[in-house]
Amino acid sequence: MYDDIVSFIRKTYKDYNGEGFIPLHEPRFLGNEKKYLNECIDSTFVSSVGKFVDQFEQMLCEFTGSKYAVATVNGTAALHISLILAEVKESDEVLTQALTFVATANAISYVGAHPIFIDSAKDNPGLCPEDLKIFLLENSEMRNDGHTYNKKTGRRIKACIPMHTFGHPVKMDEIMAVCSKHNIFVIEDAAESIGSTYKGKATGTIAPIGIVSFNGNKTLTCGGGGALLIQDETVAKRAKHLTTTAKMPHKWNFFHDEIGYNYRLPNLNSALICAQLEQLPLFVKNKRETAALYRDFFSSFKNITFLDEQKDCESSFWLNALIFESYEEREDFLEFTNEKLVMTRPIWMLMSDLPAFKDCQRTELKNAKWFEQRVVNIPSSVRLK
Repeated sequence: MYDDIVSFIRKTYKDYNGEGFIPLHEPRFLGNEKKYLNECIDSTFVSSVGKFVDQFEQMLCEFTGSKYAVATVNGTAALHISLILAEVKESDEVLTQALTFVATANAISYVGAHPIFIDSAKDNPGLCPEDLKIFLLENSEMRNDGHTYNKKTGRRIKACIPMHTFGHPVKMDEIMAVCSKHNIFVIEDAAESIGSTYKGKATGTIAPIGIVSFNGNKTLTCGGGGALLIQDETVAKRAKHLTTTAKMPHKWNFFHDEIGYNYRLPNLNSALICAQLEQLPLFVKNKRETAALYRDFFSSFKNITFLDEQKDCESSFWLNALIFESYEEREDFLEFTNEKLVMTRPIWMLMSDLPAFKDCQRTELKNAKWFEQRVVNIPSSVRLK
């Protein structure tokens, strides 16, 4: 059976000839990347000052519908700044999903806050609105200052970060409704979902602040790179200020009015991502076609389920994923495919099982544990043939 899967993947990715290695997700540079990079080099403006940084932010707004975009060196930096913009303070608590990439939980720690890990939904590895609702009803209270506090720890629950896993949007309307009732600020982690939509809106633009990533293995990349998507002008101006070391504008003096961060994306990287953004519609169309091929192929398998998009969602299918019936079957598949030079990988370990976060409060995480034991990512690059 696994031989048939490997053969199908090789047939799907004909550009990897013969028995050569097929990566999980390889970047594609098919447009103006070299042209824009050469323009950038010729201008000598290769650092965080240059026309491509502003052009990137403008293009990102045009593609996503966000009112404002602020470029950052990577998605993790964008998450860090988003928490500062949300006024998350030391010893506050932030709700997020246990099944996520470690950057989500790391950024919470950067501001001295404490993650609380919520379960995944049954049909989506992302944050479960119902589990979020139950946790808050059973474990929190609204105080006279208008904020929600954890009855067990006494700490303020200030923010919530849902993440769109593998490009599949979570139920943002339900999450936003729960958080609004408890006066909890929502930050949308759309690091993996550029090109995805939820009820017609681009992921990353549904909450007041969202973040996207352009790491080397993402749908679009400039080697690293990230951005904040912001819907309020005042907040966007503060984001740009914080990411440029909080330096006050002046022709020659260096005055910084608060602690800032050297998080601005260099012009060199921005040139690359501008060229990549021009190809976003083509890339997403290609990846959705690949997902359709996988969906049809795996529909006949009784012990393997293709992780598909949900109602009201249009996924970019950044990484295609399979769900096995058991941990043992998953491990057998991982060993077989990687020995055959077809790269596959498991989903992440739960954040609550990592040493840095093992003492954090969490819900039962029944669904997250189920996904953790069964999910495998399979090759998902943009196909060339």
